[in-house]
Amino acid sequence: MELEGKVWKDPDSSWWLIEVPFLDVMTQGKTRKETLKMIKNAVMDLLQDSYEDLLGKSFYLTVNLYEDGIIGIGASDDKLLFALGLKRQRLRSGSTIRDVSKRLKSRSPNAYARYERAQARPSLEKYAELLHAANPSRRPLLVS
Repeated sequence: MELEGKVWKDPDSSWWLIEVPFLDVMTQGKTRKETLKMIKNAVMDLLQDSYEDLLGKSFYLTVNLYEDGIIGIGASDDKLLFALGLKRQRLRSGSTIRDVSKRLKSRSPNAYARYERAQARPSLEKYAELLHAANPSRRPLLVS
């Protein structure tokens, strides 16, 4: 699984910009190559902030550049990348775990929290439901 992003040159400056909407992260660099490295570092920093105890020595991120500036970010453990995205979307929407749980019509906030703690891997069908509950204004985008 890869999370989709986009890299482009800012028409008003000499900077390259890169964004991964699901992870709610954006950065810039002086070259496209530098910008790809910067997004990888930014995502790794976010993962370390939230999941340091779950990141093993064998954990790695990949950033692939495709046509038309489309990028894909993948990880050796998809659950961590997905958990980070859900958490960032929930926080962006200003929701609590209880809010998300209510939108999922669940009586237990722990059922949803398991996804944010990278303790459960959702099916593709569940992915859209979880993302909508975490941030109702986001639509699911996934590249596989």
